[in-house]
Amino acid sequence: MSRTSALASSAFWLCLTGAVTLALLPHPPELRELSDKAQHMLAFSTLAFLGAFAFPRFPKTHLAERLSFLGALVEVLQAIPSLHRDCDIRDWIADTIAIVVVLSLLHAMNLPRRKR
Repeated sequence: MSRTSALASSAFWLCLTGAVTLALLPHPPELRELSDKAQHMLAFSTLAFLGAFAFPRFPKTHLAERLSFLGALVEVLQAIPSLHRDCDIRDWIADTIAIVVVLSLLHAMNLPRRKR
């Protein structure tokens, strides 16, 4: 594993843990500067970007699929009544759009390059 991949991998897992934790907190900190959808898109575009560099040999389509599934899973878990959160399919759609846009841009730029 290259130094860049190792750093990106650490950053990816840290961001993933933080995003899931914040998504499942009953009363997460409020970010009034960003709408709910913007927060979702920021989180999942960051995860897609870091994931592409953390796992350059993993096909981007598979990464998109896994991250989109994570977004859907978070929404299902937010339906747990004790969390006092709302399950909203539009949040999952925002997550998926962000993932696809970032990975498509990286693919168009041929970044990161897959080593065979």
